[in-house]
Amino acid sequence: MTEASLDRVTATQAALDLIGELQAAHGPILFHQSGGCCDGSSPMCYPQGDFLIGDSDVRLGEIGGAPVYIGAAQYALWRHTQLIIDVVPGRGGMFSLDNGTERRFITRSRAFSGAEMCRLDRGPAPEPPSLS
Repeated sequence: MTEASLDRVTATQAALDLIGELQAAHGPILFHQSGGCCDGSSPMCYPQGDFLIGDSDVRLGEIGGAPVYIGAAQYALWRHTQLIIDVVPGRGGMFSLDNGTERRFITRSRAFSGAEMCRLDRGPAPEPPSLS
């Protein structure tokens, strides 16, 4: 298993394609893994600057040039899983940029093995939010 496979968040090619379309239409975007309030547990996609990252949000990584964040409480529960952002037919979340494309982002996941968790725990912690 390569070090790259230990990314806390990855994306399928379908997701990367839709990310590219949304970036072309809206400029830089970001994702926030929803906690399940209004739009279930869908990853929500916003233009950068339209969604304020809070002090309790954790940056998991980047997919297709777009940063991906999750709330700290949800991260504590999901830290043992790799999030895999994918796309399926349907309508996106009410406020998410994928709404209206007749495709929507979904989060799939896989549990890290014990050995992978040990390697992740030895590495740098996920980044705090960028306030710039």
